[in-house]
Amino acid sequence: MLGKLKKGEKARILDISRIDFFVRRRLLDLGITEGSEVSVKCFMPFGGPIMVEYCGQCIGIRRIEAIQIEVERL
Repeated sequence: MLGKLKKGEKARILDISRIDFFVRRRLLDLGITEGSEVSVKCFMPFGGPIMVEYCGQCIGIRRIEAIQIEVERL
C-alpha cells in the first residue's frame, strides 16, 4: 500500500482500481498508471496528504486514498 511506505522509498504501482473514480481519473491524467514508479517525498503533518514524485512532478495524495493504492517496493 502506498500509504504504508516510508519517506524516500520507491515503489511500482500495481493496482489503482480500489480508489474513487475521480481520483483514479486524475492520476491517469497525470500519467500515473499501473506500472508507474513513484517515490515518497514527504508526509504532510496532522494527517495531511502524502507527497509523491513521478517523472519530476510532485503530487499530493490523501492518505485515505494512498492506503487503497497497491504497490510493490523497489
